[in-house]
Amino acid sequence: MKKFSSIFSEEIREYIDLKRSMGFKLAGIEMNLGALDRFFKDAGIDEKKLSKKVVDSWCQKRSYESNRNQHFRISLLRGLTLFLKESGYETYVPPKGMGRSNRTQYAAHIYSRDELKRFFEAIDELPSLPTKCPYRHLVLPLYFRILYSTGMRLSELRLAKVRDFNLRDGYITIHGGKNNKDRIVPLHPKLLSRCEDLKKELHQESSSDEFFLFYRPGVPMSALYLYGNFRRALEKAGIPHTGKGPRIHDFRHTYCVRLLEKWVKEKKDLLAWLPYMRTALGHESFYQTAYYLKLTSSMFPEIQRNLKEAFPNIIEELSSEGNHADFY
Repeated sequence: MKKFSSIFSEEIREYIDLKRSMGFKLAGIEMNLGALDRFFKDAGIDEKKLSKKVVDSWCQKRSYESNRNQHFRISLLRGLTLFLKESGYETYVPPKGMGRSNRTQYAAHIYSRDELKRFFEAIDELPSLPTKCPYRHLVLPLYFRILYSTGMRLSELRLAKVRDFNLRDGYITIHGGKNNKDRIVPLHPKLLSRCEDLKKELHQESSSDEFFLFYRPGVPMSALYLYGNFRRALEKAGIPHTGKGPRIHDFRHTYCVRLLEKWVKEKKDLLAWLPYMRTALGHESFYQTAYYLKLTSSMFPEIQRNLKEAFPNIIEELSSEGNHADFY
């Protein structure tokens, strides 16, 4: 547990405890709050209030830092000052969006069905490399199909263990995902038999703690390894890369848009069904899930108009309706 020594040391610790109780992973945040604690101490703050001058001093861009890092520092202080203000302290709160870069955001790439078909064919053709990655031909085709068909995050799947794959009931348990929340993700029936085949091939003698989709026994696939093979498959499939994308994370975006398309065709009440997507994706906020409505807003503009009025409750149990993907 990190020690703080400024006049706000107790409040910083309370803020961290509050965030942790809400499910946030705070290893990096705690370290950066340490830098903020030192700033308070070095600034000679000897009473529990923060003036605009002090806040602006922290928020000022440093000559060596990127816009992104400056925005992170400001967001860090903004979160703490909001907590202090709610706790009754006199403090200036930096405006929302202060320091944010005006750089154009990357637009999600939604893979067409033809692109998906070509990508999976290319992944299937990547051979094993006996001395470097002898299991590539077995692991990667399954990895990318599960990624697309479940909307899982890259590292949630690459770090999943044998014990996390319930092949009898057809689901994966994600332990300590983003916001430190566990959740259950259904496996597509067409992938269940492929998972069973892989388990027989690679995990006859594995412990339950082994990585299900490993690089080598005991060694998970790294994000760099996955990205390198992803780019090879893109090139082989004839899918151009712009320098920014497509990205692996765009399989998650594609999963969501395809699921919404399915629900629209089935004339489902999207506001009633969105909580299923929210739970499956492990989103903390409804607005994170609503992002996918923006991607497909041309299909249902009337839903877009009512988003701000809709705050569905979290639904803990997942529906098998999430199994929607097309496979080739």
